[in-house]
Amino acid sequence: MTTAPPADKTVAAVTGRSDWPHIARELADDLATDAVEREQAGKPPLDEVARLRESGLLTLLVPAAHGGGGADWRTAYTVVRTVAAADGAVAHLLGSHYFLSYCARFFTGPDRAARVERASVAGQWYWGGGIASHEPPLMLTPTTDGYLLDGHQRYGSGVGVADRLLVRAAAPGTGEPLAVLVDPAHPGLMSSSGGDTFGQRLAAAGSIGFDSVPVTADDVLGSLSPDDGALSPFAGLAVPTSRLVSAQFCLGVAEGLLGEVREHGRAVHSPWQPFSPHPWTGGPPQDPYVLTAYGELAVSARAASALADQAVTALTHGLARGEDLDDEECAEIAVLASAAEAAAARAAQEITARALDAVGAHAAFARHGLDRFWRDTRTHTLREPLAHRLREVGDYFLNGAHPPFTLPA
Repeated sequence: MTTAPPADKTVAAVTGRSDWPHIARELADDLATDAVEREQAGKPPLDEVARLRESGLLTLLVPAAHGGGGADWRTAYTVVRTVAAADGAVAHLLGSHYFLSYCARFFTGPDRAARVERASVAGQWYWGGGIASHEPPLMLTPTTDGYLLDGHQRYGSGVGVADRLLVRAAAPGTGEPLAVLVDPAHPGLMSSSGGDTFGQRLAAAGSIGFDSVPVTADDVLGSLSPDDGALSPFAGLAVPTSRLVSAQFCLGVAEGLLGEVREHGRAVHSPWQPFSPHPWTGGPPQDPYVLTAYGELAVSARAASALADQAVTALTHGLARGEDLDDEECAEIAVLASAAEAAAARAAQEITARALDAVGAHAAFARHGLDRFWRDTRTHTLREPLAHRLREVGDYFLNGAHPPFTLPA
C-alpha cells in the first residue's frame, strides 16, 4: 500500500484543474522517457502510482463538490488512451482505478457513494482489485459488528499497490454477489503480483487471498446480481463503462506503437528495400510496400477510434439520463461498447504485430522496447477474449437479445 500525501495539500492541488488532457500528455511524456527501462526492470509500480497521485489524475472523476476533478468519462477515456500510448501498464492501472472507484455510483445509493468518494479524495486512494463475473465469489460470514471475508481471488488489478480493493463476495445464505470495499492493510489479506506475466509487467496484477478479513456493513456497496430486475438499467451501464476502458487502452497502445514506428520508418531503410523497384536515396520514404503497410494500419486505427468515439457519446448520454434510463437504451449502449471493444482489440492486435514488420530487424533490438506494445496488448486481450464481444453483438443484431450483465476482468 502506498503512502498518501496530506489530504489538504492534495485536494488544493487538484481543485481548479480543468485541462486534464494536457496534464495527461505531460505525464505521458514523462513516462515515455524511461518506459523501456522501467518495463524491463519490472519493479512494483510504486513510483508510477505516486506520479498518478501527484498529477491529480486519480480523483479526476470525483465531483468537484466532493473534492475531486469534476470531469466526465469522455475526459477519463482520453486520459487513459493518452497514457497508454506511452506506458500500457500504467494506463491499465489508471483505467482499472477509474472503473473500480466509480462503482460506488453504480451499485450503492448516492449518500453512500458521496461518502466513499470524499474518503477516497481525502486519502488519495488508488483503487485495485476486481469484480469480474467469472471470478468465484469470496465468502462473507456475519459477525456482531459486520462480516469476515474469506477466500481467494485469482486475478485483481493493482493488488500490489492499492490503498483500497473492490472485490466480489457472496452474501451469507443467499449467495448473492456483492461489491465489497476492503482495506488491504489488514494482515489477513495476502496478495501476489503476477511477476511472471510477459506483458503489463508494471500493472501489479495478481491473486489475492483473504483470511478472516473484517469488513463493516458500510463496506458492502451493493448487489452485482445478473438476475433480471436485480439492478437498475443505470447500474447496468457498469458493463459498457468498463468495456470502453478496455477499448481506449487498446487504442492507446496501438497509437503509441504507430507513433514510434513512424519515427523509425522515416529514419531507417525499409526491410523491403532490397526488393523494391524504388531505391531509397534519402528524403521521405517512398517504398510502395512501406506506404501501403502504414496506410492499412492507420485505417485500422482510425476506424476503431471512430467506433469508440460513437460508443463514448452514447455512454455519456446514458449516464446523464441516470435512473430515467430504460433497459432497451442500456442494451443499445452495451452492444455499441462491445462492438467498440472488439474493433479496438482487433486493431491493436493487428497493429502491434504488423507494425514491427514494417520496421524490420531493428524492431527486435531490446533497446527499442517495441515488443512491449505487442506484449501489453496480448496480455490484455487474452483476459478479455474477442469472441465473447462478437457473440453479444451478433445475438443482439440477429435476435434482439440484450447482452448479459458480465463484468470484465
